[in-house]
Amino acid sequence: MKRSEMKKQTAFRDYNFSDAELYVWTKEVAALARKDGKYFAQQGFEEKHINAMERLAERFRECPTDDELVGDQMVFTEKKDDAAHDLRNAIRAIMNRVAMVYTNRTGRYRKFGTSKMGDMTDPQLIFCGRRVVRVARQQFDFLEESGLNEGHIRRVEDACSAFERSLNLQQDKVHDRDIGVENRTEIGNKVYQAFIIACNIGKDVWGKDQYAKYEKYVIYESNNEQKKRRKEQLKEESKE
Repeated sequence: MKRSEMKKQTAFRDYNFSDAELYVWTKEVAALARKDGKYFAQQGFEEKHINAMERLAERFRECPTDDELVGDQMVFTEKKDDAAHDLRNAIRAIMNRVAMVYTNRTGRYRKFGTSKMGDMTDPQLIFCGRRVVRVARQQFDFLEESGLNEGHIRRVEDACSAFERSLNLQQDKVHDRDIGVENRTEIGNKVYQAFIIACNIGKDVWGKDQYAKYEKYVIYESNNEQKKRRKEQLKEESKE
């Protein structure tokens, strides 16, 4: 099996209103179903089903929102950017000393590979930091007269390790967000399915002859649907 075939499909929401509305409406329908309990029980939707729907709604409410997950991701991205800034400064401290001995056109200078460091991707910057440490130690005897010492090299080494850790943590938060959104979507869809079942039973119980009670179980998934329903209602009222 190809790796692409093994990848889990992205979950999509089965409803087109907000998560907050789904939660509130599910709680409202649960209360209605409990009030109409004997009629729902006749349809096979008993108290245990109402309780299960409410528990599912509470699980849904406890799921972290995308705003929370994005906020966590942003915090770790800021930390990662700060670590990248520290690493670049540590590298520049060495390269300033290298420039005192070699011009930037010499092979010894270019061997450090720090050209266009500000445009490097995160992985490229990590590789650059490691290369600077390695090359600086290789050329230490030639650079010692510039004031370069092991402390400068160790600073780059430590900054590189710190940046790599912060990058990994930031990527973990990116993945946490993907997983969180997927979990929330899956639970939300389960809540929605239970909600739809309860609403359909409620409509079946009361039928259109008990309009006021029937209407409580009607779902409008868009403003357009609300307008259509309202228009039909006005037409019916005008005939009376």
